[in-house]
Amino acid sequence: MFADNTLTPREAVRLCTLGTIAAGPLHYSQLASSVRLFITRLSGPSLDLLGSSIELLRYEGLVEPVEGEGMEDDALLRISPAGEEAFHDLMTAPLRPASDLSKLITALKFRFLHLLPPAIQAEQIDLLIDTQETGLNRLADLRKAVTGEPGYMGDWLDEEIARAEHRLTWLEDLRDRAGQG
Repeated sequence: MFADNTLTPREAVRLCTLGTIAAGPLHYSQLASSVRLFITRLSGPSLDLLGSSIELLRYEGLVEPVEGEGMEDDALLRISPAGEEAFHDLMTAPLRPASDLSKLITALKFRFLHLLPPAIQAEQIDLLIDTQETGLNRLADLRKAVTGEPGYMGDWLDEEIARAEHRLTWLEDLRDRAGQG
């Protein structure tokens, strides 16, 4: 049996938080806002993903105050040596391909879509189009937010946006074909 060392949603938020602050000290409120905006732009609002607390990272010694103490006084925080080690471990964790439940549900819809009447097929494809458009809008919003940042995030987002646009065109074509059924 193989050990699965891929990241959990909680660890993904930890990686986002530690990576954000690794670039330089930030005030508590700036760090929390940056992480929240990044996560929700990519995956939408999710309590599973946003339940992690910066206070917990501080308690675990992964971030430490430079000025102030915590959330109450909007402390200026930096990553600690232990946080740098945790960041490295999280960054080098393996990826789990196609682990997203929504991808499974989408695949099941496509597998069995032909069993529905054509009008219902078109309605279901419209729902998929709405979902795709929402995701594309979040990606475009995030792309604007990271313009000018160092690293490869902009390149990755450009690729994701191109894929999302292609998928949207494909879904619109599919809707037209299904409606003729």
